[in-house]
Amino acid sequence: MLRLRWPAVAAAATLFLAGCGGGGADVQQADKPPGAVSQADIDKAMQTPTELTFWTWVPDIQNEVALFEKKYPAINVNVVNAGQGEPQYTKLRTALRAGSGAPDVVQIEFQYIPTFTITDSLLDLRPYGAEALKDQFVDWTWSQVTGRNGEVWGIPQDTGPMGMLYRKDIFDKHGIQPPKTWDEFAAAARKLHAADPEVYITNLASNQNGAWMGLAWQAGSKPFQMTAADQIRVNANDAASKKLANYWGGLVQEGVVATDPDFTDQWYQALNQGKYATWLTAAWGPVFLSSNAEATSGKWRAAPLPQWTAGENNAGNWGGSTSAVIKTTKNPIAAAKFAEFLNTDPESTRMMAIEQFLFPPTKALLADESFVEQKPEFYGGQQVNEVFARISDTVSTDFGWPPFMDQTVSDWDETVGKSLADKTDVVAGLDQWQQRITSYAESQGFKVAQ
Repeated sequence: MLRLRWPAVAAAATLFLAGCGGGGADVQQADKPPGAVSQADIDKAMQTPTELTFWTWVPDIQNEVALFEKKYPAINVNVVNAGQGEPQYTKLRTALRAGSGAPDVVQIEFQYIPTFTITDSLLDLRPYGAEALKDQFVDWTWSQVTGRNGEVWGIPQDTGPMGMLYRKDIFDKHGIQPPKTWDEFAAAARKLHAADPEVYITNLASNQNGAWMGLAWQAGSKPFQMTAADQIRVNANDAASKKLANYWGGLVQEGVVATDPDFTDQWYQALNQGKYATWLTAAWGPVFLSSNAEATSGKWRAAPLPQWTAGENNAGNWGGSTSAVIKTTKNPIAAAKFAEFLNTDPESTRMMAIEQFLFPPTKALLADESFVEQKPEFYGGQQVNEVFARISDTVSTDFGWPPFMDQTVSDWDETVGKSLADKTDVVAGLDQWQQRITSYAESQGFKVAQ
């Protein structure tokens, strides 16, 4: 999914609370997983006539599913598009509460894994051989699906390491080099807007917490960490986040950075008309931009994000998803092996990268010449995939998510997002966000540490 936006959905205080670690999937189930499934049991399951249901929003993924069905002809996979993001999660919660209608395998974004582990909804994939897959994936992507005690809650499917797409023609016109530090970026923002008041160096969308979280990730913020079964450390306004808020709040108040809502008609028109000289986006951004700003073909290039300290090489992530197995499945072996196949089989993963344009989490594809050496005309022949492949190696492994992501997003919209839109004190908005998250967590039975 491209955006991280969901309305608040109140969680009952009696929800299962479990411990977690410092990575992305940091809320755990209390029960221990069963012992490893034998190869004989796996072979038997994969040869037994079986029906699986797979919920996903990826277009044409039936082509990858067909590869699995060809290898395991006894298994039929029913692919269902139950909506993207929020609509699918709403349907999934409804099915889980009803005790029927849930899929066997479901696409879940990284940041939503804890929300579904807290309700004891996901199957730990370790007994089915998932631990052996770790070395195939970029380290930070594996940490996003791994629990404190080693649980594997899903198989990484796609990712969104963040970089900077920039208008080379606009930069050249004003004598601006791609900024390597955020100080250089701020100086370029002032220079550009002074020379042409109709152009902004970038747009930090006031409705887009996904970009904010990715930038906080890059800055070294650790806003959410589960420290015990019923305890969460909330530091949404830690020093790194306040540095971020001071920086962007200052540029917004100066009027040199736009805060237009993104993924709107106005925003698309602005991209095509050259209002924004850069888009701070994720690895899915290049394909998305080329499809929605055709009038600017050949004018864009890609670079890493500017750094807070010269010489550093850090990035955050915005987006990405997994294939997870729902715990109620009646066919756990077949479901687990389907999730594994989909995201590790060389032909399947290559199809997702080349045909569905999903940015891959596997080390093999990020080194595959046919992928990284593509030279799209939209980017003047630059090997954009190679740029983002290098960026992917610089994302830290210790960024975590809360087990009530929907509420967290809603609160961000009404605090940090609102302060950006209103050009008011973003640090104050950050403090308000911190307080809201803390109050909500306590109302759900969590002990909150800071």
